[in-house]
Amino acid sequence: MEDEKAIIIQNHEGEEHMVAAAAHIVKALMASKNLKEDVRKILFDLDAHLSTMAILNERKEDELNLNEAELRLKCAEKKIMSWESKRSKIWDSGSKHVSDYLQAVEEVQSLRSLSLDGSGGDKQKRLLRQADSILQIAMVRLEEELFHILQHSKQSFESEFTSFHSCDEESLVSVEDDDLSEESSRRESNGDESKEYAIDLINPEVIPHLKSIAKVMFASNYDQEFCQAFVGARKDVLDEYLGSILELEKLSIEDVLRMEGGNLNYEIKKWIRAMKIIVRVYLAGEKRLYDQILGEFGAINPVCFVETSKALMVRLLNFGVAVAIGQHLPEKLFSLLNMYEVLANLLLHIDALFCEEVGASIRIDFHKLQRELGDAAKATFMEFRTAVASYASLSPFPGGGILHLTRYVMNYIKTLAEYGNTLNLLLKDQNGGEPEPLIEEENAQNAAPSPGICPVAHHLHSVVSLLESNLDSRSKLYKDISLQHIFLMNNIHYMVQKTKKSELRGFLGDEWIRKHMVKVQQHVTSYERTTWSSVLYLLREDRNSGSSSPWKMILKQRCRGFCIAFEEIYKNQTSWSIPDPQLRANLRILTSQKIFQAYRGFIGRNSENLSEKHIKYSADDLANYVHDLFGGSSKSLNNRRK
Repeated sequence: MEDEKAIIIQNHEGEEHMVAAAAHIVKALMASKNLKEDVRKILFDLDAHLSTMAILNERKEDELNLNEAELRLKCAEKKIMSWESKRSKIWDSGSKHVSDYLQAVEEVQSLRSLSLDGSGGDKQKRLLRQADSILQIAMVRLEEELFHILQHSKQSFESEFTSFHSCDEESLVSVEDDDLSEESSRRESNGDESKEYAIDLINPEVIPHLKSIAKVMFASNYDQEFCQAFVGARKDVLDEYLGSILELEKLSIEDVLRMEGGNLNYEIKKWIRAMKIIVRVYLAGEKRLYDQILGEFGAINPVCFVETSKALMVRLLNFGVAVAIGQHLPEKLFSLLNMYEVLANLLLHIDALFCEEVGASIRIDFHKLQRELGDAAKATFMEFRTAVASYASLSPFPGGGILHLTRYVMNYIKTLAEYGNTLNLLLKDQNGGEPEPLIEEENAQNAAPSPGICPVAHHLHSVVSLLESNLDSRSKLYKDISLQHIFLMNNIHYMVQKTKKSELRGFLGDEWIRKHMVKVQQHVTSYERTTWSSVLYLLREDRNSGSSSPWKMILKQRCRGFCIAFEEIYKNQTSWSIPDPQLRANLRILTSQKIFQAYRGFIGRNSENLSEKHIKYSADDLANYVHDLFGGSSKSLNNRRK
């Protein structure tokens, strides 16, 4: 058949050459001026006849070309249609089948281009329609192949990429907990923020396959269909990853605003982890994949990447917006600061991922959310300060122990100190000036920071001053003056210990610690004076000693009065509480030594005037009983005898 085709073509070309030569000769003869009129007329008719033959030859050539195109189209169609009845995938069947199929599609593309001039009449139009139909079938098949390759070439992350603080392993920590370990720190670890994660989201071996499909579909003007299929497949994978791996639920802003504290805190932890993985790992890998597949197609590449990631980013950003516009409850502050810091650490990544104009809205919204979270954190901190200032109670705290407010505030600001750099940025005056004075309470003189203090230190000084003022007011609820001093001693000592053992020390300063240790000692001294001075006065040394009956009676009354007073103190102060073991032991030893020495001296000086039946307790008994004080459980000596 090919030989026959070649002979036909050769004969046709020979006729064309003969006609062209004859036409050239006729025109040359017609150019002569010496021709007779009848000869000129013959030549003119001959020229017209040769022109007609040339036109017929051209039509014949077009017919031959159309016939050839039809044969080629049928051959390409056969290869393409052979896969329509097969369940197997082309790219799973070997490189030769892939090459044959792509060549067939390219053949249809080229034949379609030859038929676009529309000069071949109805037959040419029919061939063009047939080529379009075959091409459409091929494009649908290529979309299926594209989905199949993407679906079966997904790659899971290695463990190192998903180790951003697993929410399941973290406990929800209360700032009232005194036994916070390093493992349960509220602050989110951001790891090495400068580290770049280059991962392959799909098997690198299929990249050439995807590129070949992209080239063929783009060349066939099916670029929009390719992009829709590719973007759709990648969005499905991303949604699956969010739901099954990161366990991130689809929550509306209203859903978030209705959440209670514990649930919200847990969702925030998941959001933080998801945001870091999505931006630093997943979208970075996605961007790399798009550059590999669509990089040579210009502006369509960033458009498709943004289309893939936009819904996801809007979902993540909307959650952040909901948290930012929610109530400014003090317990939300650390979550707000964690979210703020995470976004701050991701800003450069976001700017790089969405650097083109098409991604400007995501970039702008990301920066805007960071500012909103910062504003919410500042407002929440001020709410916390207001809550400390306004906290009040009409009843004294049992036993004079450490107030819940003291524990809460000190653990709160202890944790807050860990965010010092971030808080300094948020709290500093916009004009660069010194912060407005915040301390107005009676303790302001002792607590006020120096003029060059940083914003965080300034505010923390203010908070502890407010707490002290509150403690002073609460202490006055105790009718017993001694218990007032125990209460203030306990709480101020707690404040000092929390400061000494944390980053608070760097903000409140060693001078603040020294002054408040002095305050603790002053309350210890005041306690001893108000509790024991009048009792020990009964054991004072009088030079009126003798054997007269009135003096013996006075000694007996003093001894009995001392025992009664001691028993009353014992009954009351065993129920008092000094939670710190070292502070409790020190005060017991100090008190025991004073009572032991005074009582033993009194008994020794007056042993001749006091019989054994009048001495209810020995000095050692009293020293031992003192060690029952401040245990938080009331005891009685009424039934105890020496």
